[in-house]
Amino acid sequence: MSDAGYGQGTGSGFVLIVVLFILLIIVGATFMSGTGY
Repeated sequence: MSDAGYGQGTGSGFVLIVVLFILLIIVGATFMSGTGY
């Protein structure tokens, strides 16, 4: 049981990092194309 819980926690953390990374790329791309300088 604890093994499954640990795996789930690790997976959630990894997914959170990936989502934040993708959001950072999207925001960065939007900011770069939006400024137009």
